[in-house]
Amino acid sequence: MPIVGQLIALWPGLALIALGVGTARWGRQTMQAAGTNINPALPAKAIVTAGPFRFSRNPLYLALTLIYVGLTLAFNTWWGIVVLVPLGITMHRGVVLREERYLEKKFGESYREYRSTVRRYL
Repeated sequence: MPIVGQLIALWPGLALIALGVGTARWGRQTMQAAGTNINPALPAKAIVTAGPFRFSRNPLYLALTLIYVGLTLAFNTWWGIVVLVPLGITMHRGVVLREERYLEKKFGESYREYRSTVRRYL
């Protein structure tokens, strides 16, 4: 089920992949510089507010979404778009909201202040 002609979808797809990879690297480097764990299964050591975290509380998840949508366009298939909706709902409810509860419990007022000034996604 192609979305559009292959060459039309390929270049925007590659651009989104590049943007996603760049955002992920920037976010990773920022987290390393702040001295906190990148792996979400490990405990957070600090609230990161620099780099891409100035614009989004979840830039690494946004980066993965950009890569996913870029791959969907590069492979030119509607199936990626169809799967994106349940995947996004699952990530939001099962990962992001759970992480937010954890961070609020761990960091209290400092996390609530950060949350009030920076958007969850964009």
